Amino acid sequence: MSDLLHFQVDAASGVPAYRQLMDQVRYYVASGALAPGDKLPSIRSLAKRMHLNPTTITKAYSELQHLGVVVNEQGKGVFVADRVASLSEDQRFAELRRLATGFASAARQLGATPEEASRALRVEMERLEPAPE
Repeated sequence: MSDLLHFQVDAASGVPAYRQLMDQVRYYVASGALAPGDKLPSIRSLAKRMHLNPTTITKAYSELQHLGVVVNEQGKGVFVADRVASLSEDQRFAELRRLATGFASAARQLGATPEEASRALRVEMERLEPAPE
């Protein structure tokens, strides 16, 4: 399943790459796109695919393990933990608002209307939709 996931790091965001990766894994788990027992991409393959140092991936996975989101089974890989607390609807919306704050601020600075900003967001969301099988 993890091959269908889209991980992306924005070097200009000011947020460390390992933290961006951690957040994305947490979001995929919260949304159900990653379920308990699902295997995450190997450190080597994800580092190659994302053009990151393997140490960055290792740090993200290690922090996720410390938080109880994933488990590392030596020699087998990194898997989503069996008991991961999912986000409530309110927590999910609060996280979406937190993420939207930066986008909204930049859109306002660019002089974009709410409709233009919504359209840009919609285009990007559609771009990230998995291709139909």
